[in-house]
Amino acid sequence: MNAPISNDLLARLPRASILATGSYVPERVLTNADLEKMVDTTDEWIMTRTGIRERHIARTDEATSDMATEAARRALAAAGVAPEELDMIIVATITPDMGFPNTACFVQSNIGAVNAFCYDIEAACSGFVYGLDLARQYIATGSAKTILLIGAEKISCITDWTDRSLCVLFGDGAGAAVLRAEPNRKGILSAVMRSDGRLHDLLKLPGGGSRNPASAETLAGGLHFMKMNGRDVFKHAVTCMTDVARKALDQAGLTVEDVKLIIPHQANLRIVSAIGERLGGKPEQYFVNLDRYGNTSAASVILALDEAVRMGKLERGDRVLLVAFGGGFTWGASVLEW
Repeated sequence: MNAPISNDLLARLPRASILATGSYVPERVLTNADLEKMVDTTDEWIMTRTGIRERHIARTDEATSDMATEAARRALAAAGVAPEELDMIIVATITPDMGFPNTACFVQSNIGAVNAFCYDIEAACSGFVYGLDLARQYIATGSAKTILLIGAEKISCITDWTDRSLCVLFGDGAGAAVLRAEPNRKGILSAVMRSDGRLHDLLKLPGGGSRNPASAETLAGGLHFMKMNGRDVFKHAVTCMTDVARKALDQAGLTVEDVKLIIPHQANLRIVSAIGERLGGKPEQYFVNLDRYGNTSAASVILALDEAVRMGKLERGDRVLLVAFGGGFTWGASVLEW
């Protein structure tokens, strides 16, 4: 349990701010009409249950690091930061290029960030929010000055395209943020992270690890595709995200009315609506783009944040609430001042 940091301590520590963001999605768009030709489903069924009408799918030769690299370049350009200035690169993903080296090292090589140390984190759909908390702590302690945080996923490669209940949900993409302590900017105001490993069986990728190494049997059994108990995941996602959002607001000394934008994990429109009913706030405070991207896991929150920035929905001094939920279970929320 991470306790709130005292105001006195916060005043003495550098506060991490997001200087700029960037994002990338693959060119190919897979619509609900396309899915109607692949599995027993309809556009009406998908829209009614998820709110998703299309998603982007990576090319066969397009890896997670390729998407992460393009998002990184766009974020660095927007921030006016050279790759050589980076001290650290974090990539949040459940679809790394390979078991090792980590995907962050591939990004480092691609962009020429020769002075950065690199690692991946795996917190499923909560990955970017978890990474944001890590980055703020490195900056607060002085262990790193400038950090590139990326959420990137090629979910299409672990999706069973014959499973009509799951294949309609997911898409590929990447988003990146450049973080640094900036004078006269409050930056990240609060962060609350939670996990419950007892519920690991409800959302998982069974094959490919040390528990079920790749074999003819795991391939035949479909263990290299995601498995999800949708009803239970829905219930926990709503409850957990609502609770952690309230805690992050309390930690920042704010109410939902003090926040300009709320950016929830873009998993399902019914989940977002249920959170809105419980957490409160006005409908226009909730930023949603899942209708065009689907659930992009760790890329979800940062893709939405970057789009909100590019649409001019945030101005200097606006407060933003980010909240996510993923397999593990993991969930977390962060409040920041733009």
